Amino acid sequence: MTVTVRRFTQDQTSAWNAHNGTALNGHFLFDRGFMDYHADRFTDASLLIIRDDTLVATLPANVDGDTIHSHQGLTFGGLLTGRLSTDATLTLFEDCLNHYRQAGARKLIYKPVPSIYHRRPAEADLYCLFRVGAQLVRRDVTTTIDYRLPGELSSRRRRGVGKAQKAGLTVRTDSRWPEFWDILAQTLRERHGVAPVHTLPEIEMLAGRFPDNIKLFTAEQAGETVGGVVIFETADVAHAQYIASNRQGRDAGALDLLFSTLIKTYQPTKRYFDFGISTEEGGRVLNQGLLTQKEEFGGSAVMHDTYAVAL
Repeated sequence: MTVTVRRFTQDQTSAWNAHNGTALNGHFLFDRGFMDYHADRFTDASLLIIRDDTLVATLPANVDGDTIHSHQGLTFGGLLTGRLSTDATLTLFEDCLNHYRQAGARKLIYKPVPSIYHRRPAEADLYCLFRVGAQLVRRDVTTTIDYRLPGELSSRRRRGVGKAQKAGLTVRTDSRWPEFWDILAQTLRERHGVAPVHTLPEIEMLAGRFPDNIKLFTAEQAGETVGGVVIFETADVAHAQYIASNRQGRDAGALDLLFSTLIKTYQPTKRYFDFGISTEEGGRVLNQGLLTQKEEFGGSAVMHDTYAVAL
C-alpha cells in the first residue's frame, strides 16, 4: 500500500468536491466553491491523501505563520474520510502531521466536524488526536433538537408565538437579503460591537452558488421585514447560521414565530435542527440568556471542540 500526501492545487478541485460529496463527514462548507470565496484572506494548506492512486481523505486547512489551522475561515474542519478503518485513519492522520512538520509547521489547530453532521459515525479522528497528545483548547456549546426525541416548547415560547400571530406576523422564504442584512448588522453592532462574518455581497453570492443549502426565512409585519433566520442546510441538519430581529420584531415575538415555524418545517426531512453556539470568549463564557431561549424550543447541548497538536 502506497500513501501519498499532496498539497491541494486548483486543478484538483473536481476530485476534492467529489470526495467531499461522499465523505462520511463531508459538508457543503468544504466544497471549494464555498471555501474559496475568501481565498484572498487565507493561505490554503489543504491536503489530499491518496492511497494506491485513490483519493481516500482530504484535510481542509490554511497556514498562518508556523501554525496550520483546519480551518480559520470555516466553522469547523478536520480530516474528511470515506469508509476507512480506525487504524488506517490513524496512519493517514500521522502522515498529514509529518507532511506539515516537513513543511516547517510547529502547531496544528484542529476543529473536528461535530457528530450531528456525520452521514454515519466518523469520529476516528478524535482517537487520532488522543494518540498524538492533542490538547482540548476550546469548547463551544451549540443547542440542537434531535427530531427523534425533541424537547417540549416552553410556555414562554408558546406565548411568544401567540403574540406574533396576534400581531399579524407571517413567515416567508425570502430573497430580500439587503433588508435582513441591515437588521443583522445593526443587531450585531449594538449588542456585540462586531459585523457579520459574511458581507452582503458574499452571502448573496454563496446563496446563489448553494441554493439548496443556504436559505433566508423572514418574519414580516405589514409587508416589512422585522426579523429573519439564515439556514445552512445539509442532508440531516438545518442549522441557524444567522439570527436577528429589529426592535419592532422583538416586541412582536418575531423569532419565536420564526423558530416555531422552521422547527416544524424541517421535522419531516431532517434529523437535527441546530440553533448555533451560545458561548463567548473562546468558549469560557456561557451566554445564559441566549442559551435559555434556545433550550426553551426543545434543544440540548452538542459540543464544538478545538484541539491543538504540537508538531
